[in-house]
Amino acid sequence: MKWLLSIYVVLYLAALALLIVGTFGLFGQAEDPLAGVFLVPLGLPWNILLDRLGLAGPLAGVLAPLFNIAIVWGLWRWARGRRAAG
Repeated sequence: MKWLLSIYVVLYLAALALLIVGTFGLFGQAEDPLAGVFLVPLGLPWNILLDRLGLAGPLAGVLAPLFNIAIVWGLWRWARGRRAAG
């Protein structure tokens, strides 16, 4: 579970870095309106839920993957606690 969480956090940080580089045109890159496309699958299903609630926007797209990170982290802590108690 620790590996899954680590991989997900690394993917999230990489997608966030690509968003920043593409949005602001850093390092000689052209500004790209689709720079945040890698955040979409990482934030599923929360970005769809936020869109249907009328809360869609760049901030929701950036924060949606954090819900999944929190869920995996909570499951990891729960499983670790059960293993220690059992």
